[in-house]
Amino acid sequence: MASLIEELIDVLEKENTEYEELLKLSNEKTGIIIRDDINAMNEMIEKEQVHLDRIVNYENKRIEITGDMAVVLNKDVSTLTVKGIVELLSGQEKEQERLSLIHDRLKKTLARVQTVNETNKGLIEESLELIDFNINYLNGLSQVPETANYNKNAYNQDSGMGISRFDAKN
Repeated sequence: MASLIEELIDVLEKENTEYEELLKLSNEKTGIIIRDDINAMNEMIEKEQVHLDRIVNYENKRIEITGDMAVVLNKDVSTLTVKGIVELLSGQEKEQERLSLIHDRLKKTLARVQTVNETNKGLIEESLELIDFNINYLNGLSQVPETANYNKNAYNQDSGMGISRFDAKN
């Protein structure tokens, strides 16, 4: 059981490190969104994907370890949480404290990542609304009725809607 606890602590520490790196990238992404830099955004997404892939691997490893712990402790794997494991470690204060600390750190990191992501989501939504407004504005311009733009040859100048001609007496 002690080796499983050490393994779990190690995995959670690595997962927290990846989330902290993701947090740094998310903070950088805020500036990229504000600058509306599509190329930098594509590069950022690629960098984030590397960390997300690692997080998925660590999360799968965490699930595997807690499953093994559930078997050893004769507990239901679907209800066994890290917090629950901390409570079960009475008598092993050192491991209990380490696991509790990394659990709390991971929760705080996740909360910060979520906050930054919500900010970025709001910025992206505002940007999309502005793009939508501009598209509607430009579409509206092309639907402006033709005006009497005649020259001495008495035909309607092209207003972006095609050429319209009519006969006129000189």
